[in-house]
Amino acid sequence: ACGGGVRREGPPVARRDEHVTEIHGVRLVDPYRWLRRRDDPEVLAYLEAENRWTERQTAHLEPLRRTLFEEIRGRIRETDTSAPWRLGDWIYYRRTEKGLDYAILCRRRGSMDAPEEIVVDPNALAEGRDYLSLGAIAVSPEQERVALTIDDDGSERHELAVRDIGSGELTPLGIDGAADQVVWAEDGRTLFYVMLDEAHRPWRVMRHLLGTPPSQDVTVYEEPDERFHVRISKTRSRRFIRIEMESSITSEVRLVDARAPAGEPVVVWPREQGVEYDVDHRGDHLYVLTNRDAREFRVLRGPLPGESGSWDEIVPHDPSRLIERLDLFAGHMVLTVRRDGLRRLVVRELAGGAEHEIAEDEPVWALRWAENPEFDTTTLRFETSSLRTPWSTWEYDMDTRERRLVKREEIGGGYDPERYETARAWATAPDGARVPISLVYRRGTPRDGSNPCWLYGYGAYGITIDPGFRPERVSLLERGVVFAIAHVRGGAALGRAWYESGKFLDKPNTFRDFIAAAETLIEDGWTSPERLAISGGSAGGMLIGAVLNMRPELFRVAVAHVPFVDVINTMLDEDLPLTVIEYEEWGDPHDEKFFRAMLSYSPYDNVGPKPYPALLVTAGLHDPRVQYWEPAKWVARIRAEGRPRGPVLLKTNMGAGHAGASGRYKRFEEIAFEYAFVLDQLGLAS
Repeated sequence: ACGGGVRREGPPVARRDEHVTEIHGVRLVDPYRWLRRRDDPEVLAYLEAENRWTERQTAHLEPLRRTLFEEIRGRIRETDTSAPWRLGDWIYYRRTEKGLDYAILCRRRGSMDAPEEIVVDPNALAEGRDYLSLGAIAVSPEQERVALTIDDDGSERHELAVRDIGSGELTPLGIDGAADQVVWAEDGRTLFYVMLDEAHRPWRVMRHLLGTPPSQDVTVYEEPDERFHVRISKTRSRRFIRIEMESSITSEVRLVDARAPAGEPVVVWPREQGVEYDVDHRGDHLYVLTNRDAREFRVLRGPLPGESGSWDEIVPHDPSRLIERLDLFAGHMVLTVRRDGLRRLVVRELAGGAEHEIAEDEPVWALRWAENPEFDTTTLRFETSSLRTPWSTWEYDMDTRERRLVKREEIGGGYDPERYETARAWATAPDGARVPISLVYRRGTPRDGSNPCWLYGYGAYGITIDPGFRPERVSLLERGVVFAIAHVRGGAALGRAWYESGKFLDKPNTFRDFIAAAETLIEDGWTSPERLAISGGSAGGMLIGAVLNMRPELFRVAVAHVPFVDVINTMLDEDLPLTVIEYEEWGDPHDEKFFRAMLSYSPYDNVGPKPYPALLVTAGLHDPRVQYWEPAKWVARIRAEGRPRGPVLLKTNMGAGHAGASGRYKRFEEIAFEYAFVLDQLGLAS
């Protein structure tokens, strides 16, 4: 384009090279399929050109980015120590140091006054690497060694290593291409780990004996069904190693006696299509959390592997609450439940059966487990927060019901939670469903439609985005932004039925719920279309893409992180990582009814001459979950075929994967970049 006699450079233009797929009588044209050629210099040059264009288009925001970065950095304690937790004679904790990217895992014997020992220092492991993620950190039973899974490029393919805590010696085991899982047997010499197949599916459980070469490792279990992935864990009682096979709707558990690691795994319940269950252990019984004859799950108790006996119901099905998790201690059972969209903890005394719920005192809140490695204890540790209250770690005596604050996250920069309010609003979807919305805003915010607002959504896999505190969001709130989370169908905020009514052929409910939430925020005076930003990532990026095709005029700016937007092409390609596993979430497009449903909402396939808002899209070159070309193709198509009302930018992390940058300071920079872009579009850059 030319202006004032000076030629101005436009964004990169991806060449069109149409690829045609014909299926179910439909002719699908994909003009940018060539971008899938990961190692092609033309593709890499195009991605780099997009990055340069994005940097140029946002160069004027550099002062704001620096300001935001310093604000975010100033609100965290750069040098800090976590709440400690006990395991036997040792007290473990994590500490951070100013200028270092990663928290250091440490311990002291007996008390916090004893000398410190470093268990793992990721900062040392990160030297010479652009990326580092420790997928699993497992301390051996005698607490002399720690096993690690190390990912150094974001591909989620890990190498295994063992560190001697006393000497500090790190020994790579020569095992690459593993998942982020490792478990010790009780002998302290045997490790169980999981290998990934070519489709990036965790599928094979291996057993390794320290001091032997990987070529002698034993295959414990292989999962042949491509719909299932495998994970391993250990019961808190330390009696069993769990081998758990899961698809989106079916599961099976096999147990290995952790005291006899060479034994064969024993099936608890043979898999049954549509039946999910988890297993825990206490004494002479197994406890199973299952949806068998119980949509929102119930708890049964039965015999140990190889023994006979009946399965008795301990906690019956309650349609008003979803039981998300079962945890056993020596004398207590703890259920993590969700009711009315909020997570709660229910404690049950196993001897007498008395049950009580731990109360919370905010309108909306978030709750998560803290470290609870010990079995024979009456102390439960958990963490709570809200959209305005920083995370707090609590110790709770399950017998006396006394609750003690162990640590509360300290927020710098003069943060005062009393300056803000949280609330729960409800939107009504077109089919009459009531959709919960969590809100946080500056106290005294007017309801006259003048406020900038940021609406976030996800809505898939039964994952609920809880309204928890994030220090970086204070930079938005201080600028008058109302922040909201739409708890749409596809998540499980209102139970299992809420999840199931947002998948398969009902997936469009997710998008309609989000639009209803946006319309409610506008109708209730929280914001207006000219001041409304939206965001989501991965499957939540699909949500963003779908609603932009459906109602582009409703939003001013959108951010889509590593978005799953090329739904049809990805789900038709069984060679891509994890595609077959996804059939039980979205459906198999080889079945025409699922294909037609997907085609109706696939963001990439529904781009057209629509007034798209300003858009920032991110990708990771090594992302195994959403391949980088999905966001790249989507951006190219919106530019070519859409009528965007603002900049459409692509930012690809060339050295990371699905989760973005690994170090905390790099992560702060990414957040500052995103916030600056959105604030600029909302007229708040000054």
